[in-house]
Amino acid sequence: MAPFLYAEPLCFTPIAATSSQVLSMTAFIDTMNSAPPELIGLLMLVLSYGGVLVLMRLFGIYGLITFIIVALLGANFQVLKVVQFSMLSHPVALGTILFSTTYTAIDIINDRYGPKMARKVIWIGFAAMVAHNAFMITTLSYAPIDAVPGDAENAFYLETENALRHIMLPQVGLLAAGLLSYLASEHLDVTLFSWLKGTTGGKKLWLRNVGSSLIAALFDNVVFSILAWKLFTANPVSWEALIFTYILGTFYIRMLISVLDIPLVYLARKIPLADAPGTAAKEEASA
Repeated sequence: MAPFLYAEPLCFTPIAATSSQVLSMTAFIDTMNSAPPELIGLLMLVLSYGGVLVLMRLFGIYGLITFIIVALLGANFQVLKVVQFSMLSHPVALGTILFSTTYTAIDIINDRYGPKMARKVIWIGFAAMVAHNAFMITTLSYAPIDAVPGDAENAFYLETENALRHIMLPQVGLLAAGLLSYLASEHLDVTLFSWLKGTTGGKKLWLRNVGSSLIAALFDNVVFSILAWKLFTANPVSWEALIFTYILGTFYIRMLISVLDIPLVYLARKIPLADAPGTAAKEEASA
């Protein structure tokens, strides 16, 4: 929100201007809604992969860190939206594509900067998610304004308050499950990637990328699902639903993404590191 809105008593003019912009964006979204969800998913994949390469090319490790933080926070918002894909029998929550790309970015960091830097970036992502939730909870802690019947501006802010509560107020069990599964699976990804690198003598980058990402993704689904839907909930789901809906339901998509991102890690190999001297690890001579 622009700081100048607080420099003088609130007026309705900024809201009217914002509403015009919202109407324009709404028309764009309505048009995009007519496209097949698979096409939008492909667009999301292209934007994610493009974001990794462009940010890495421009800012090196700092660009990759930026992408990972944005992807983690963005995926947590995307998961609130459920979409019906033609190839699936049940609607699924979004966020899988964007979140899965963080594993690819971590693999690139591991490959170009080393496992120590990769683990440090994982903790940076964890800290960013904790800080974001702390900021949002503090924001919601402010008492909302009193309702004023017939005041359009007042109604707008009260509607915004309800929307913020609906979107930003985390469920403690889901938040804890998400943070723990993120830490465990991303560190597992780094460990497996490094182990495969030693086993293959620094060759077969595709095997390191796919192997580590697939195992870490399955581990992430298992840990999160058990914690969120069995241990940290008052209404645990059945084991059948846990396995086939929550664990395997999105794993097929993550398998596909792990294979599709093979060209991405090889393209990242060709990008010169845009970091200050001493921050980059020695690059491998062969893949």
